[in-house]
Amino acid sequence: MYGDLRPIHVHQAAARIRGIATRTPLRRSALLSELAGGDVFLKLETEQVTGSFKLRGALNTLASLGEAVRRRGVVASSAGNHGLGVAYAARHFGAPATLFVPGTAPQVKKDGIAALGARVDDSAPDYDAAMVLAKAFAVEHGIPYINPCLGDPLLAGQGTVALEIVEELPNLAALVVCVGGGGLLGGVGSFLRPVAPEVRILGAQSDQTAAMSRSLAAGRLVEIPSAPTLADGLAGQIDEEALEIGRHALDGIVTLTEEEIGRTIAWLARHEGVTVEGAGAVAVGAILHGRLAPLPSPAVAIVSGRNIDRPRWEALRARYAA
Repeated sequence: MYGDLRPIHVHQAAARIRGIATRTPLRRSALLSELAGGDVFLKLETEQVTGSFKLRGALNTLASLGEAVRRRGVVASSAGNHGLGVAYAARHFGAPATLFVPGTAPQVKKDGIAALGARVDDSAPDYDAAMVLAKAFAVEHGIPYINPCLGDPLLAGQGTVALEIVEELPNLAALVVCVGGGGLLGGVGSFLRPVAPEVRILGAQSDQTAAMSRSLAAGRLVEIPSAPTLADGLAGQIDEEALEIGRHALDGIVTLTEEEIGRTIAWLARHEGVTVEGAGAVAVGAILHGRLAPLPSPAVAIVSGRNIDRPRWEALRARYAA
């Protein structure tokens, strides 16, 4: 669907990462199902090894590099979860890794990357600046830059989320996906559009990270300001390739306020026993706050990650306890 990417490449990625990445649970949510008037399931990427789906694409990308290339090292820019995935994959394959993340990235993500043996540079003020530094570092040192959202091996790895879902729920009618730079969207879209074109793919993002939704509405790239957000994993601009992914993969996209995201984080903790970061909460939030009604059934919301600083998570739980 994107470039040369086909469902067969997603199946090949699944074989490569099997036994390293976790096959995450697909669990029905009774409360969301009641609210939506049909079956709603949660795809819990919060239970992935590094706490998010990003490990899938990172593993497949590193596996696709030759050993001589890996030996020289890799570099990536990340809001945090891609960095964790690349650091884990690099450690698995014995490759040196350097990660450029914004200074505002959650400490739990920065600490996790360092604990996996990667070098962390958090001197950039925001994600877009971190990406500039990472690309320059790649050129200077002659090593691969691993984009968090683009590249066929990365997208094929992310597409394994959709492969697992349809294997367990072959009558899937709707998939709700968090949308930032389009990596998860591109992966699941590349798999689902050819094999299950009847499935509606619906996006969700914060209104503070709405580069995709604003660009789709305008019919061109729209630059958004860098603003504080609970959904730090969805921050940053998009490019033409990401916009093309949005045009082909999405049947609709909605945005949530920061307050709605905070309430969803607290709701998932209270009613589902799930610890989730802001980016991971938006797909559920779109259902919880009625943005997608009526929702085709059965539907799956991808809960994409859990890596939130504990004090922030506890503060949100207390604030939205009722």
